[in-house]
Amino acid sequence: MRRQIETIIWDWNGTMLDDLELCIATINHLLRERNIPELDPVRYRREFGFPVKDYYERIGFDFKKEPFDIPARQFIDLYEKGMYDCRLFSDVKPILTRLKSIGYSQLVLSAMEKSKLIATLRHNKILGYFDHISGLEDHYAHSKLENGKRLLVELNLNPAATCLIGDTLHDLEVAEAMGIQAFLVAYGHQDEDRLRKSGANVVRDLQEFVAFLS
Repeated sequence: MRRQIETIIWDWNGTMLDDLELCIATINHLLRERNIPELDPVRYRREFGFPVKDYYERIGFDFKKEPFDIPARQFIDLYEKGMYDCRLFSDVKPILTRLKSIGYSQLVLSAMEKSKLIATLRHNKILGYFDHISGLEDHYAHSKLENGKRLLVELNLNPAATCLIGDTLHDLEVAEAMGIQAFLVAYGHQDEDRLRKSGANVVRDLQEFVAFLS
């Protein structure tokens, strides 16, 4: 396989880890407690985004009644009880294996707290595929943009030879801030229509992503 890309930066939730049902069930638990209408998968994928606080406000949370930290902490506590039951998307491990065998450097850049991120990668038996893991220093998923820019400097990455694969418009924002190419998968936490309207490279599955690399 000929390539210009040398380094692939992977998002985790919704790109490699299929945690969509868990996230919907978890946010609906919080909404029920506050007598706010629950989300079906269609509305969830239409509304979800970063910053997470803005997404919470869009779906009905009122931070004049309670601080954001309360539902944010509750979400994390509930999510962590179920996250080890979430599976990788079926083609993730074969594609990680293939790309590693060809010689790509693979990294993870996630809005998940770093120690939990490493634990879930290890649990899913894919930690060894990655040359570097970047997660946030706290649980509140504000942004991974600064961590992305820091990766370029600390690892001396060539932006022209680096791409990011994710599932949200925030991943596109991060890639653009880093000056690298982005690919967004259409099966994750944001719906395909939203992604395509951004003008990003949108792929329906990871096989299509690999084809883009050729």
